[in-house]
Parts: sequence; C-alpha cells; structure tokens
Amino acid sequence: MSSVAYFLARDTIDHFNTVVKPIVFLSTFYFFNNPRSTLGDNYLVLLALVYCVTGIGYTLAIWFELGLAQLCSALLPVVLVLVGTDPKFPQFIKQFCYPKWTLEAFIIAGAKELVVSPSMLYSGVWLITRCGALLKGGYNINYFAICIGIMMLNGVLFRFVALLSLLKLR
Repeated sequence: MSSVAYFLARDTIDHFNTVVKPIVFLSTFYFFNNPRSTLGDNYLVLLALVYCVTGIGYTLAIWFELGLAQLCSALLPVVLVLVGTDPKFPQFIKQFCYPKWTLEAFIIAGAKELVVSPSMLYSGVWLITRCGALLKGGYNINYFAICIGIMMLNGVLFRFVALLSLLKLR
C-alpha cells in the first residue's frame, strides 16, 4: 500500500472522530454548565480545534519517535497557550498560536449573544466582563468566522506538512 493512500485513508477515517469528539465533550460540558454561547457556536469552535490539533498530531507523529511525539503533543499546547496569551510576545508570533484563535473564538461566541438577542436580560457584571474580555484581548466580535477559518486552515496545512514529511522521511 502506498504511503499517500494510507495517509488519506487514515485521515478520512479520523474525520469521524473529529466530528464526534466535540459532541461528546459538549454533552458533558452542558450537563454541568450553562454557557451563554450557543451549542452550535461551541461545537463549531471545538470542531475546528480538534481538526487543527489532529493535523499537528499527525505531523509530530511522523517527525518524532513515539515517546518524543507524545511528549511534544503534551507540551506544545502548554507552550502555545503561554505564548499566545503573554503580552510580552510580539503580535506577529501570537498569530501562529492556535490556542489564541480558539480562545478568541470562544470569547466571541459568548459575546455574540449580546448582539444576537438583545431582548435577553444580562446582568451588568456579566456584560462588563464580556466586553472587558473582548477589549483586553483586542478581539473583534465580527472575527468569529476568521478564527474558525484560521484553525481549519492550520489543520489543512499541518496535514499537508505531515503528508510531505511522510513522503520525504519514509
């Protein structure tokens, strides 16, 4: 079996997991929590996140041995969260951190409800907190689709890098 056929078959089968994992997480999350954002927005963010990190996981699994790939898969999100949320790092570097886009998408998803349904009564503290989070992060409420698109693009790019690496390294 060719490497390309194996890679594409594996990736296609894993799309089922990519679709199901957010549903499983959200079913548990909504049981214990009552978020202000919609189920659809939360699912979309988690779907894009899972697609992005599985692409990164493919790449790390091809580049490194099993133990080192697992270690990198555990440490990389931690490092990227620290880089993406630290105000000392240049904005240019932060743009490459998928946790930054995920956080922005979740915050925008929660804040979008203020615009979508103004008839709902929100407490002043919650409203100030959401607006403060948007302002502090430099987020724009109209960038929700951009956040999702960038995470999905990261997933595609890392899958492409993984495929090229598989062809070159094996």
